[in-house]
Amino acid sequence: MAIVNNNQRIRIRLKAFDHKLIDRSTKEIVSTAKKTGARIKGPIPLPTKIERFTVLVSPHVDKHARDQYEVRTHKRLVDILQPTEKTVDALMRLDLAAGVDVQISVESVE
Repeated sequence: MAIVNNNQRIRIRLKAFDHKLIDRSTKEIVSTAKKTGARIKGPIPLPTKIERFTVLVSPHVDKHARDQYEVRTHKRLVDILQPTEKTVDALMRLDLAAGVDVQISVESVE
């Protein structure tokens, strides 16, 4: 079991291409943390990163025929304030969707 101070916070950053997956994952994290008695700040939606790619359709002639594709990366931020040992254990056991990238950091708050 991890020993957690009350002066610490757990910051969870989520990234996904599908906004439904990321919303479902944040709901699971928030409900799990609330059940264990921790205070929650968020989920905070961060700006969506949009990458656009333009590709020539014809390999030889017709420069004006192009297709455009885009990839959207959705991001969310959840802060768990005053986490308990139960909170940390419950978050470790949590099984999230495969398409969601999770970054967890523990920071001290003064």
